[in-house]
Amino acid sequence: MPDLISILSHLFSLSAVLAIVAGIGAGLVVGFLPGLTANMAIALLLPVTFVMPPTPALLLLVSVYASAIYAGSFSAILLHTPGTSASAATVLDGFPLTRRGQSNRALRIATFSSMVGGAASALCLLFLAPPLSRISLWFGPAEYFFLALFGLSVIGSLSTGGVAKGLLSGALGLLFSTVGLDLDSGYPRFCFGFSDLHSGLEFVPAVIGLFSMSQALVMAEASHQSIRRKDISVIGRWRIFPRLREVKVIKTTVMRSSFFGILIGILPGAGADISSWVSYNEARRFSRRPWRFGKGSIEGIAASETANNANTGGALIPLLTLGIPGSPSAAVLLGALVMQGLVPGHEIFDRHASIIYTVIIGFFLANLLMGIAGMYATRHLSHITRLPNYILIPVIVFLSVIGAYSLSHSLVSVAMMLAFGFLGFLMRKINMSPAPMILGLILGPFAEKGFRQALILSGGDLIPYLLKSPISLILIALTFLSVGATVWFGIRKGPKPAQKKEKA
Repeated sequence: MPDLISILSHLFSLSAVLAIVAGIGAGLVVGFLPGLTANMAIALLLPVTFVMPPTPALLLLVSVYASAIYAGSFSAILLHTPGTSASAATVLDGFPLTRRGQSNRALRIATFSSMVGGAASALCLLFLAPPLSRISLWFGPAEYFFLALFGLSVIGSLSTGGVAKGLLSGALGLLFSTVGLDLDSGYPRFCFGFSDLHSGLEFVPAVIGLFSMSQALVMAEASHQSIRRKDISVIGRWRIFPRLREVKVIKTTVMRSSFFGILIGILPGAGADISSWVSYNEARRFSRRPWRFGKGSIEGIAASETANNANTGGALIPLLTLGIPGSPSAAVLLGALVMQGLVPGHEIFDRHASIIYTVIIGFFLANLLMGIAGMYATRHLSHITRLPNYILIPVIVFLSVIGAYSLSHSLVSVAMMLAFGFLGFLMRKINMSPAPMILGLILGPFAEKGFRQALILSGGDLIPYLLKSPISLILIALTFLSVGATVWFGIRKGPKPAQKKEKA
């Protein structure tokens, strides 16, 4: 590692500081707007970095990456509208707290958890990058297939309407994930003659529709009410930092979710969406109060937000050490590295150590500054929950349409969003959660690709090939434990204990 004084002199230069601040500001704006993803923000800023020196250019992009993932929690908590798909799990507990007039509590937990998760991943990136990056080399098609099955095993426990409705919702998600060209033959599946469906149903419009547009339709039924049911004094009771008792409740969840976020981030293709859902389910499984999940649990918010921000640093580990991007955003960052003449691998740590260690420490600093900026920004954003629905509905619809259209600049994406919005509205009417459907949409292609590749590589001996790896056996055991725990909790689910009223 190069001289610390040299690193700090580069990090606290005017250009580097301005790059971090600008990246955080841009990321907060992009993350708040539905449909504008972190990788889209990085891609838009990539041309700007052509004329910049390597250090501030990379600091700008990693700061946007970190803050955009975090800022998706703003609209998820306040408007039932995930700003990024990585914040979809945050909706389940964040919005119920907002409805009870506790948006401040939800936002400060999300901010604290995001900051800790991102900072933890930056420290892992700094000290453990080379050994941790080798984990991704142990995963082949069989391991990815069983990882997807492990993720799908949580479907039944994600629904607030019961296990049966959760399984039905997840099954619909898996069905929708099969739309498009077959992986091997290229034959269109469930396209019904529409060439626009050959690429499959896009995930981002589906998320926007199921959460955002469906919420606008629900709000339209009571257009003169506001999101917040209780009209409390926001200014008088506003807190920037979490209470000590809140930290005690979520500390174990934050540590566990940081581990899951970093580990899943290392695996190429397994993005922040998967890590947040897996961490959310594990938090629910280990919680002393699992009945509160989906109804306003701060542990649920902490699990989702810690994991999706810890995923950012995890995705950078294989990128910098092996040149393998762990997420779509990391893939765009790989292009930025190449354009700056930095080749990932041992060379980048030997020949350009000063630059890369400055960027890593700057990434850690960006996560801290992101949390501080978010703590102050959320105080003003929370006032939107006091506006009447007839003002918010057009805003949500407008942002949903723009978010869906900006993905591919096609009205087909908008039509998909509207269709999923109407479906989400009907599902909420019968108390069926859209969360399992989202998980099915994410993990369906993931599982199919792993299974298809394993089938080809096995040469006909599929079962021995799938079971030959210790990692596969561990994932199978975890899947059975997950399913067993879901059934066990479902059987033992009885009258819920009296719940004390919690202060904001």
